[in-house]
Order: sequence, then C-alpha cells, then structure tokens
Amino acid sequence: MLTPHRDDVQLTSPLHLPNLPNGVEWNGRIAFLDRDGVLIEGSENYVNSVDEVTLLPDSAKCVGNLRRSGYRICVVTNQSPINRGLWSSSNLSMIHDRMCQLLLQGDADAYLDLILHSPYAPWEGAWARKPFPGMLEAGRQLIDAASTDPSMEGLQLKYGDEWVDRPDESTSVMVGDRGVDMSAATRFGVHGVLCHGRDGIAGVIDSILEGSD
Repeated sequence: MLTPHRDDVQLTSPLHLPNLPNGVEWNGRIAFLDRDGVLIEGSENYVNSVDEVTLLPDSAKCVGNLRRSGYRICVVTNQSPINRGLWSSSNLSMIHDRMCQLLLQGDADAYLDLILHSPYAPWEGAWARKPFPGMLEAGRQLIDAASTDPSMEGLQLKYGDEWVDRPDESTSVMVGDRGVDMSAATRFGVHGVLCHGRDGIAGVIDSILEGSD
C-alpha cells in the first residue's frame, strides 16, 4: 500500500491539535481542502518554490471562518514532482511552511490542523493519490486519534475495504477545483464542493458555512 505522507515526520508521528477558536467544541467535522486552486494559486508547471506561494484572495479568512465554525482543517494535495524527481520532500515542506505562515498572517485562526500529501506519480496507481481517497481516509483517522491521544501511540491506519467501522462523514466537506478532488470525495463518502481555481475556497465558503448551520 502506497500511503500518504506528512511533511518531515512519519505518518503516525505525534499530532497536537490546537483548540478551536472561541471555545468551540469539536464535534467531528473536518474540512478536507485541496491546496492549489483552493488555498494558493496553482500552476500547470507546479508550485516549485517558496517564492511561488501566493494565497488566493480571502483564503486565510475562509480557513479561519471554518475553524470558528467548528471544523478541523486537513489539506490533501497530490505532489507528484517528488516521485517524478523534480524536487525533494524537503522543498515541499518549505513550501507548506510558507503557506502556513501566510495564512496565519492573514487570519490568526487560519491554522491547518494537518497537511497530507501524495508524492506518487500517476502511473504508480497509489491509493493515496486523488482520485483515490487514501489521503482523506488517513486524515480522518489521524485527526480522530489525535483528538484523544496526541502521541498516536499504537495507531494502525486502515484503508479501503480493510476499514469497515467508519464514522459518519455527512457533516464534513471536501473542497477542490478539479474532478479528481470530487472523485476522492465521492469514494470517501464526504460532500464534495467544486470551486473555481481562480476564486478558490472564497467562492464557495458561504454555501459551506450555510450548510453547516
């Protein structure tokens, strides 16, 4: 099984989730977000360096609003340049550090609880690469586990047919700008929201928040 990756640490390394803003209690809702075309500007030639990281308008405020409304945030992003040999996982980590920095500069509540990436090229057929739902499956299990035991000690992740005792995802959402994002959402069983890559999450945030009331 080709599993998702976290930046700089093992997949089941300790994960410390900060409290949601304003004393909001988490009730299990997760906003799974694609990265390029949702939070930052995408490029057909990839986002290759920290200098190319540009937030889409109001994406920081949108992430903050999601967390203020009780969502945990899990970014799920295909990053095949790693296994294509174009650049390293450490470069991706720096790109994500810059994205997180910009988000928090834009809104102090715009914290990303978890970032998962798939380093695999399309021809590898990885369950962790969208349109398959492996990143979403891992994200749910990691965030659920971290909410009770941040050490993640003894956690064994399950995928596909091996994971039979799944939680209800009817209050969670997957936001993306491509068909592969919506396919991953459907396979995972979460509501998919398609945004336009020029507008990003700001173009659909009102419908998400209205549906979560």
